[in-house]
Amino acid sequence: QVQLVESGGGLVQSGGSLRLSCAASGSIGRIIVMAWYRQAPGKERESVASITRSGFTNYAPSVKGRCTISRDNAKNTVYLRMNSLKPEDTAVYYCKFNDATSETWGQGTQVTVSS
Repeated sequence: QVQLVESGGGLVQSGGSLRLSCAASGSIGRIIVMAWYRQAPGKERESVASITRSGFTNYAPSVKGRCTISRDNAKNTVYLRMNSLKPEDTAVYYCKFNDATSETWGQGTQVTVSS
């Protein structure tokens, strides 16, 4: 069974930066896509960024230019560097890994940006 553990969330002032990490443990297959999602209070969960095994990245328009997703395949870990944070970035951030047959979600880490 695969488990994902996120870390790096917290409280930051507007304009600040954070780096989120998500590490997989357990019986892990070949992870194809690693991604970050977020869910703000009262809103639906939305995609933030994703990265394929080969390094192809995709970003939501709301974070493009401010966030960088990266991965370490040897460590089965994905990172999300967020700069120039805004209050509207406040949300619970979740990582998700996809292999050929299944997907696994992390438990979420809270990011709060104060104005």
